[in-house]
Amino acid sequence: MKPIFGRGPSLQLRLFLAVIISIAAIVADSRFGVFTHVRVYLSSLVSPLQYMANAPGTLLDTMSTQVQTRADLIEQTKQQEQQLFTLRSRLLKLEHLEHENQRLRELLGSPVHRESRKMVAELLSVDSDPFSHQVLINKGALDGVYNGQAVINDQGVIGQVLHVGSTTSRVLLITDSSHGIPVRVLRNDLRAIASGSDELDKLELRNLPRNTDIQVGDLLVTSGLGGRFPEGYPVATVTRSEYVEGKPFAQIEAKPLVALDRLRYLLLLWTDRKPEVHDDDAASAPATPTVGVTP
Repeated sequence: MKPIFGRGPSLQLRLFLAVIISIAAIVADSRFGVFTHVRVYLSSLVSPLQYMANAPGTLLDTMSTQVQTRADLIEQTKQQEQQLFTLRSRLLKLEHLEHENQRLRELLGSPVHRESRKMVAELLSVDSDPFSHQVLINKGALDGVYNGQAVINDQGVIGQVLHVGSTTSRVLLITDSSHGIPVRVLRNDLRAIASGSDELDKLELRNLPRNTDIQVGDLLVTSGLGGRFPEGYPVATVTRSEYVEGKPFAQIEAKPLVALDRLRYLLLLWTDRKPEVHDDDAASAPATPTVGVTP
């Protein structure tokens, strides 16, 4: 006799079908970018929730600022005035050096590249995945943000924009294992690629010969190759440079100048040079370091 209420597929069969569908979706997205546009729309839909989640922290920051004593504010004002005076004196010299550098470039026939615009962004959240060094900021396509855009702060380079939503964007940090940035040693202009190590305080300079002239304490700055990062911005300081017997290349490590675990405000750069890599390529996190070109 046929039962009145038929039984559906078993739980094991449902689980198996769900796994198969998930794998198919992952392969389709990684190989063909099927869900690239869907991800942008989902990011736009989720962005209000990100703002709501960030609201309590913003409120607490505002309250803590309001309860500061008058004496603290006066002391901070004095310190800031002294710092401003010092910075203005340095700015006079920097403007002179900038004009002199421009004249020398014109004599040598080398083009002068300047950032056309800058925008301050604020950190909304940090990726919870320990193997993915990404952060979310409160600027998006409505503000003119684009994939592959360089992101810095007052200390040095932070990373580049990976995904852009309407009002938020995801930034890939320079320490992510999928990221690489063309750099040069300020002391001798030696070019290399600084690759992420999945550690917030370490970058690696790989595939360099054992006799490479890089010393502990050398400052690494952006080389400008690839057009994605403007030239001359500080990136990291070399903390290890040695040759290990039995290994084909030198072991070189550097520490980022930016405290990537203490980010709050970031600076987005618009440059007069177009990246040599399409923006769609920057939107998908590749397995190899993300760089414009190799030196």
